[in-house]
Amino acid sequence: MSGDTLLKELVGLPEIVRPSASPDGGRVAFYYNGTSRNEIHVLDVETGESEQWSDGGVPRQTWWPLSWSADGERIFFHLDADGDEQNDIYALESDGATEPVVETEGQTNLHAVGDDGETLLLTSNYEGQMDLYRYLFSDGEMVRLTDHDQIWEACLSRDCERVAYAANESGDSDNRDTYLVDIDGSGRRKLNVGTVGSHTDPYDWGLDGDRLLISDNTEEFARCGVYDLVSDEVRWYGDLDYEESPACFTADGTRFLAERVRDAAVVPVVYDVETGDARECPLADGVAEFGWRSANLLVNDRALLSYTTPVRPTELVTFDLDTNDTETLFRPDYGRFSLDDFVDAEYLTVASDGVPETRQAAVEHDPYETLDVGALFYDSGERPSPLLVNPHGGPRRADRKWFHYRTQYLLARGYSILQVNFRGSSGRGREFAQKLVGDFGGAEQGDIATITEHVLETRDWLDEERVCVFGGSFGGYSTYWQMVQYPELYAAGAPVVGFTDLELMYEEAMPQFRTGFMEKYLSTPEGNPELYRERSPVTHAGNLDAPLMMVHGVNDRRVPVLQARVYRDALEKHGYEEGENGEFEYHEIEKRGHNTADVDLRQYTLGLLESFLDRRLGTSKR
Repeated sequence: MSGDTLLKELVGLPEIVRPSASPDGGRVAFYYNGTSRNEIHVLDVETGESEQWSDGGVPRQTWWPLSWSADGERIFFHLDADGDEQNDIYALESDGATEPVVETEGQTNLHAVGDDGETLLLTSNYEGQMDLYRYLFSDGEMVRLTDHDQIWEACLSRDCERVAYAANESGDSDNRDTYLVDIDGSGRRKLNVGTVGSHTDPYDWGLDGDRLLISDNTEEFARCGVYDLVSDEVRWYGDLDYEESPACFTADGTRFLAERVRDAAVVPVVYDVETGDARECPLADGVAEFGWRSANLLVNDRALLSYTTPVRPTELVTFDLDTNDTETLFRPDYGRFSLDDFVDAEYLTVASDGVPETRQAAVEHDPYETLDVGALFYDSGERPSPLLVNPHGGPRRADRKWFHYRTQYLLARGYSILQVNFRGSSGRGREFAQKLVGDFGGAEQGDIATITEHVLETRDWLDEERVCVFGGSFGGYSTYWQMVQYPELYAAGAPVVGFTDLELMYEEAMPQFRTGFMEKYLSTPEGNPELYRERSPVTHAGNLDAPLMMVHGVNDRRVPVLQARVYRDALEKHGYEEGENGEFEYHEIEKRGHNTADVDLRQYTLGLLESFLDRRLGTSKR
């Protein structure tokens, strides 16, 4: 089969994204691109039949969840302009009609739909920072409830009278506390939980409004708790062996749902509120996740799960909370593929002190603390095989055992793949996640290079002369940095929507990104100018010693396209030539933002990557 045909088939595999159960638990809404175009579909839980509600007019990227109206007649979704993340809130009717509900000049995100059918809980930065707002259908007005730099989690009580939300008023930029506020903005108070520098987040209100389901990582691993708002006491659950995050209370309030991270897997857990007993869902060899907040409860004491493994595209599964049984509710069409056609991942851990054997060309680091760093390795079966190192974005994210069309396509074309959950990634506890604070572009980059060296040393069939690094967002930054910090390790690099000039990034960033990301990890350019300069790839552009392909979306507001342009200009000043036969290649993509769910744009971007890899590295797969 030709590469072009395989590319179209794998990129075109239908995806299920952002499932959300209706208020009565009888239907599930989700994004689905079964027709090669992203649309909103609705599934009847009892019959298993689905219908398409939308007909175009949905977003190019599907980061934000779908939400049902209180009466189950409409679906709210986020719509922006070609991926620019400046969301407005729209409503979709079953006949395909859409209408704007909340329109602003900034980014607006829907956090909760009130049971009263009247209230929406939103965050928006249209007045500056990302703050919390109440919207009432009766008057069509947004009322500002808070005055913070950024709001993270937020949830609305069942009676729509109070809001719980996470924000930071401490001097520690990596701190989060949970606050309560009345729906009119009065009566604000902070919960008595957590320490400075920890994260405490609210997830769901109890039925009677006197309990709150929260998470907190004061004791290293994130854990679930039920906070009694009358006594100001909290009961914690779990034994702190793994990171856990809550989802919601069950309908009768006697149990709550949570997710447990174990290595590179995510396992659903059901806790009994009274006894503290926990039961794991049997879907433990992949990523099984609940839907958004309380929009994951189905009829007959069942919960909605999204389930995927490296060889299994995401499917919708019902999880019986009484019997622990699971049943597939909806599975996408695999086309001509079977699960045996895909390559599974090997999970491994490697000790790293953040300083690889490879020469550090940009910044010299002494050894850091030695940590066990996890990684996923995919063997393409090619002998010898080129290696693609694929750092994840975030950085406070992690690669898990999930299916990805790009990974499977590149494996099919003969490239083995390494994904490193470097220090600073999520799922390994508070201390591990905070390793990047003040050392952005330091030890975590050394971890990536160290694990790359390890797999090259332990798998002699990998071709050390054909190693490429590629990634997007923070993975794009990592790609730029790996190429200038460890130029002798890589034969090529392909950053996508990566940042290159940290001071310029600070100046251009959306307000909440500036305070919630840049200042958290780097302070400010005024407070730490040397770190901003030293850890910017553009400062060391002259170290480039292998072909580089740069790809950036013109509509990217998270990492503006100027980040790619200044790096291109710096390369030209250093005498590098652009072009397919030059030292670097450059591509700007119209109508693309930071990410995209558009099949055509995905196919185009992946096609660029494979063409670059084939010309610069090559495989025997033709």
